[in-house]
Amino acid sequence: MSPAVICLGQTTLDYHWLVRSLTDLPHGGGKCKADAFSQSGGGMATTAAVTVARLGLPVQFWGCAGLDQAGRDMRDELARWGVDVSHMRLFEGAESSVSAILVDAQGERLIVNSRGKGLPGAADWLPLWQVKAAKALLADPRWPAGAQALFAAGRAQGVPTVLDADVAEPATYAQLLPLTDHALFSEPGLAIWSAHNQTANASTQAQLQEVRRLGCQVAGVTLGARGVKWVDAQGFHVLKARPVKAIDTTGAGDVFHGAYAAALALGQATGQAFSFASAAAALKCQHGGGRQGIPDMAQTMAFNNSFKD
Repeated sequence: MSPAVICLGQTTLDYHWLVRSLTDLPHGGGKCKADAFSQSGGGMATTAAVTVARLGLPVQFWGCAGLDQAGRDMRDELARWGVDVSHMRLFEGAESSVSAILVDAQGERLIVNSRGKGLPGAADWLPLWQVKAAKALLADPRWPAGAQALFAAGRAQGVPTVLDADVAEPATYAQLLPLTDHALFSEPGLAIWSAHNQTANASTQAQLQEVRRLGCQVAGVTLGARGVKWVDAQGFHVLKARPVKAIDTTGAGDVFHGAYAAALALGQATGQAFSFASAAAALKCQHGGGRQGIPDMAQTMAFNNSFKD
């Protein structure tokens, strides 16, 4: 089956600990009791791919990990979620990326990540001929060469591209933004790019307009509980966050981006896609873990339709 969405990027194995409060963690060494522990796959593009699968669309993940237990666990879990992993490669001698995630009772999180070692940077093995059959492409900035190859193929084939523009080096943004149709920043990511672009003191609207001048159709920034803002051909827009009682915000941004890409694949207009993605991300926050609370299509549509913006 041809994928409706192709997601490319880094995959990470996450170890989750639930603690009472991040502010009460010991400083300078010590011990802290965890109330619960779990293990699950993580990563921006991988969780976005799981989101697309949960929403009922065929999706492939393109990426790599080490041929170690963490890599096998991540590939197997993605497959169980319904993601096509036929183009996820495990490389012998490489170490997979792993993260330790501490989440407190308020849903806030602290992440410590090891990006892995020995993973290839080249993207010459990607099956780019499959891009023309997709309806949307998504990449995170963790594998710049792969994202550049995917987005260049998407631009050539007229397939919309979505960049999950989280924290990255300015050179990576400069490499990817001219090939991006929908640049969706995290707040820290936009701050890094705006500082590099000498617009750090400008308004959010002006910062996003500068991003759009690079060739992006849409430039937006997710603001957590403060909603989302974006600029497109029709102007500047603000969407309030969907009100929920947050249990765990881990993966919420990844769910947002995956749902946004799914909405584009379904032919939704930009404003509809932002609303749909906001609903999916809010629903996820009501559950612990990075993926367990990802909603399906019926849940997302019902929740989204309960709001009038």
